[in-house]
Amino acid sequence: MNTFTTSVRGEPTLSPQQLWDVAARELRSRLSEGTFAAWFGDCEALSFDGALLELSVPSPFTRDWIDSRYRGAVETALVNAAGGHVDLLLTPLAPAPSPAPHAEPRPSSSRLPAPHDPAPPRPDHVFLPKYTFDSFVIGSSNRFPHAAALAVAEAPAHAYNPLFIYGGAGLGKTHLLHAMGRYVAECHPDLVVRYVSTEQFINEFLVAVQRRSFPEFHRRYRAADVLLIDDIQFLEGKERTQEEFFHTFNALHPASQLVITSDRAPKRIATLEERLRTRFEWGLLTDIQPPDFETRLAILQLKSLTEKLPVEPEVLSYIANRIQTNIRELEGALIRVSAYASLTGRPPTAELANDVLQSLLSNAGEAPVTADLVVAVASEYYNVTPEEMRSSSRTRPLVVARQMAMYLCRDLTDLSLPKIGREFGNRDHSTVLHATNKIRKSMRERESSYEQVEELTARIRQRAARR
Repeated sequence: MNTFTTSVRGEPTLSPQQLWDVAARELRSRLSEGTFAAWFGDCEALSFDGALLELSVPSPFTRDWIDSRYRGAVETALVNAAGGHVDLLLTPLAPAPSPAPHAEPRPSSSRLPAPHDPAPPRPDHVFLPKYTFDSFVIGSSNRFPHAAALAVAEAPAHAYNPLFIYGGAGLGKTHLLHAMGRYVAECHPDLVVRYVSTEQFINEFLVAVQRRSFPEFHRRYRAADVLLIDDIQFLEGKERTQEEFFHTFNALHPASQLVITSDRAPKRIATLEERLRTRFEWGLLTDIQPPDFETRLAILQLKSLTEKLPVEPEVLSYIANRIQTNIRELEGALIRVSAYASLTGRPPTAELANDVLQSLLSNAGEAPVTADLVVAVASEYYNVTPEEMRSSSRTRPLVVARQMAMYLCRDLTDLSLPKIGREFGNRDHSTVLHATNKIRKSMRERESSYEQVEELTARIRQRAARR
């Protein structure tokens, strides 16, 4: 029984439907129209005895989602409607179905969420606070995509639809998506904004196939006024999911804004259906190039300012000159130099930067590092298993090992935050961000943390070179 622990004394003065209608009006005013429609639109009042309101919901999934995400909002609305506390019983109309026998095989790099934890996108706005238009450093390599993203955020579904941004990992695509989402949420609060990684879309689609819960899946996505979808290249080889996204695109495009990112142009995504490729090219395609020296230097200056890192201009110039691949490696190099200087008490000079970054620079062009490799090496180092690393266990030694592995994935691979989260048991991107920030802080404060990062990095690089 899913109840909210409350009670009203005396005989009921409202019918079940009257009580729910009043409470629903308040919920509708507090939530976006799309969110209310997706989760409360099909709810009906079944009975009310003065102390308990029984509400029907379409499925166990909806029941669990309302119970875990909207407890406070529903409690408040019922108290205000009834003039006192009311218990709420959520009753699913349909039982959870058994898995469908012919579901599309899940991708090996993703782990399908368990039935009790499908990890769907949050219905509320969830955007990383550090990724804003103000914090996006503009240069010749990204000026046009930035301008296009801002134009779309200012007038969704009017400027460029869809907007397709492509470029290598760590160049700012995800930054722009979060900046757009935050901007729309703040300037157009009546619009439903949804950000999702393509792998998350794939996994949710497979959950819908298993549970035969397509109406809920469709409501979550087709109620969006702005859909921001990251890393669309992961649709490669997913025929059934491509068909589903094709219909989602068609449902949204006439009145809603779509923004899509990829590590390559649509025509270079292998096995992408032609009908999807042509739709991606309906609007504006724009690419982000690796930043030039001036942009790299400006990025480092902003990073040192926001992180309060006491680094001299000559050091920033040295790093900007030596690290030319992407923003992630650029910022990671600055963090390493700053942490080493702080721990050793040495002034952060260009000579020090050269010493600290020697291994990083000498490994340029070597075989790429994968998340599986990072997990394997970190598991050996901390004497845990890869399965434990990806589990839900939160014992302190395991949490430390997991956070370190997440940091190293962020530092040494091209994976995005959502993708790293998927590699660690479908964790949210905010969990990965928290882990990386915690390790960075620890590196500046404790020599042992810095040494662990250096040791693990060396082991991972050596293992990658032998593969």
